[in-house]
Amino acid sequence: MPISIDPPADAEAPQKHPKAPGPGERTSSHYAGCRGCGDVPGSLRLRTWVGDDGVSVHSRFDVLEEHQGAPGLLHGGMLMTAFDDALGTAYTQIARSAVTARLETDFRRPIPVGSTLWLRSRVDAVVGRKIYVSGVAFLGELDGELAGTARALFLKVGPEHFLKHGRPEDLEAFGAPREMIEAARAGN
Repeated sequence: MPISIDPPADAEAPQKHPKAPGPGERTSSHYAGCRGCGDVPGSLRLRTWVGDDGVSVHSRFDVLEEHQGAPGLLHGGMLMTAFDDALGTAYTQIARSAVTARLETDFRRPIPVGSTLWLRSRVDAVVGRKIYVSGVAFLGELDGELAGTARALFLKVGPEHFLKHGRPEDLEAFGAPREMIEAARAGN
């Protein structure tokens, strides 16, 4: 049975994290090597700003030739990557670290290479470790033609998640504390 991405009736309204950037501020890349918001070859290079309510964000994605699937059109997997990153950036407004548990994307129209895609993402609800997020993508501008929608469930995790599943050299490049890197190398 699939994991539900519908918040239960007892879900709490999201509360902005005290260390999250304020409305209108640009967010930084959570990791330089990220294929969504990082500035590495082949990445989407999403740029994101915090929304007026403090629990939403809007992201800009300039669709380049390297992002195409069918001739002249954005690859569907790239749209899913854009949504994963944009929705994930929205959760950082309320929690420091989480991972995608489920992502559902609806494709509404083809997206031409050379176009600009704007994604709006919002944290809808929180229940314990679960963060429910939704988003929409518009072609050309923030209120342009609807290009896609997405909903996701993220799970809050701590540093031990990355120790267990990540590589020590990536933790080091990320700037993790030495004790975390040593624990990862020791297999802890």
